[in-house]
Amino acid sequence: MEIKDNQLLRQFETQTSEGLLVLEYAIQERKLFLTKLNQPEELEESIANEFIKEVLAFAEEKKLKVVPTHPKVTHFFRKNPVYKELLPPGIKI
Repeated sequence: MEIKDNQLLRQFETQTSEGLLVLEYAIQERKLFLTKLNQPEELEESIANEFIKEVLAFAEEKKLKVVPTHPKVTHFFRKNPVYKELLPPGIKI
């Protein structure tokens, strides 16, 4: 899956067969705030989860802590406890 970091619009993007999948973000003090996930209605959850995994790999590569603020992203963190190490200290999900 190819992910584009659109820094002008502050969003990660990927094109799927159902449409454009977008995860908006904000970066403050070495923290990546994942604020909004825009996905097509008919998109499978597994594709969205793969997209989130790629974004988290990007954050890990850049040594950023991740603060999920969108409900679907926080749900992903609950289902995948292996990624809890990316959360900043004091944030429990």
